[in-house]
Amino acid sequence: MTDAVVGNLRDQETLADRVERGDAPGWVGAHWRTFREGLTGERDGSPFPCFFGAESVRDGEPLYTAVPSMSDADALFGLGQTLLEYLDTYQDHSDRASLVTFFRPPERPLTEAEYHNRLWHILQFLHIHDPEPWPEDIPTDPDDPHWEFCFGGEPMFPTCRAPFYDTRKSRYCPVGLEITFQPRALFEDLNVTADTEAGQHARDVIQGRLEEYDGVCPHADLGDWGVEGDREWPQYMLSSDEDASPDECPITVTREHPKSEWLIETPAPEPAG
Repeated sequence: MTDAVVGNLRDQETLADRVERGDAPGWVGAHWRTFREGLTGERDGSPFPCFFGAESVRDGEPLYTAVPSMSDADALFGLGQTLLEYLDTYQDHSDRASLVTFFRPPERPLTEAEYHNRLWHILQFLHIHDPEPWPEDIPTDPDDPHWEFCFGGEPMFPTCRAPFYDTRKSRYCPVGLEITFQPRALFEDLNVTADTEAGQHARDVIQGRLEEYDGVCPHADLGDWGVEGDREWPQYMLSSDEDASPDECPITVTREHPKSEWLIETPAPEPAG
């Protein structure tokens, strides 16, 4: 039995305790500190734009994991197991319990294009080894406004922070790649989807705070799921340099199932202390 953060699902109190005691790797501590400070602090007097995210961190609601590689198969299999455990338990933890994923930083600085490649490699890997079929009501074509990434039978919104965001500081992480997985059910439970009055109000407030926080106009790719003309996939990792970001969604999604039986046949590890 291990109490490690890397490769396990942890609540915020446990993560912070491991970091404070020096029981987590230095890169995990660096991720946690910059993530906490970014979401709960201010930039030039402006608070973090997503007030739901900021409040959830202040209240200790997210769940966390750390992944030792962006490409190693064993590390990504471990992420798949952790993500399944998260989907099974997050609603019992909190109605705002997103999964914050810290990746070990690369040995050399990566370009923006390389970070885009890493993200889509991770999502493609998860899709190929998904133990649950792609939901029948979600299209497989990323160019459909109702498409979104799914895993474990759950539609979700993975949003990234990375080191290449020089101006969009709301997406900036100096350490390495971070992916926050947010199931669509989380937004539905909070009644903040795009088809609700509360959801539209929340979007208007966040857009205004984004401009104040980043000092630039909100990104042109920001939109709403299911709205004609908007697409989900470019929002996962917003481009900083259009020449470095993909023109088409670099993931192949099919309903053929299972593509791999690894996560079906391999039991998840026992929860650690």
